[in-house]
Amino acid sequence: MSAGCLKRGAALAALFFCLCAAARAASIEARVAACWTCHGANGQSVQKEVPSLGGQPEFFLLTQLFLFREGRRGGPMIELARGFSDDDLREFSARLAKLPPPQPAPGKPDPARIGRAQALLKKVHCPVCHNPDFSGREQMPRLASQREDYLLKSMREFKSGRRIGYGAAMTQELDGLSDQDLQDLAHFLAHVPPSGSAAR
Repeated sequence: MSAGCLKRGAALAALFFCLCAAARAASIEARVAACWTCHGANGQSVQKEVPSLGGQPEFFLLTQLFLFREGRRGGPMIELARGFSDDDLREFSARLAKLPPPQPAPGKPDPARIGRAQALLKKVHCPVCHNPDFSGREQMPRLASQREDYLLKSMREFKSGRRIGYGAAMTQELDGLSDQDLQDLAHFLAHVPPSGSAAR
């Protein structure tokens, strides 16, 4: 084979690789854009009981996408994640993790509920796993400024055993808490600003 043929072959191979990479990037972009339908522009949710994705730890996002892809978590996300390769999961979670965290819930927090939640936090261990500023780390999600209705829904599901975490840790932590306790915790966490300073 001539040197010219080899050069043309190499150029065609490089072009094919670039086209494939561009197609894959376009597919990822389209899937990321699909997130905004439910999770809001830039991952800032405005839909009831749908979480904001902005500011979540990358490993947490990766783990949740994996659980959806494998059918270990329910909901419409199963269909979106089903065709993801491992590389897709990694790239997707990396992009989402770079989104800005949500702002605290609008309106002034209820001082009585904030006080009750702060007292509860001396008994339960939310700050140990989720960080003292509730920013999340590794596979533990950011709780600060998350939607109040979603936080309450999640805690109710963990407490009842309907939602499976990484073991029984969340169910054990919430055991013994009343539904009013869960409501107060959700209210408090939804008003913690991204800086992590607790609402007063």
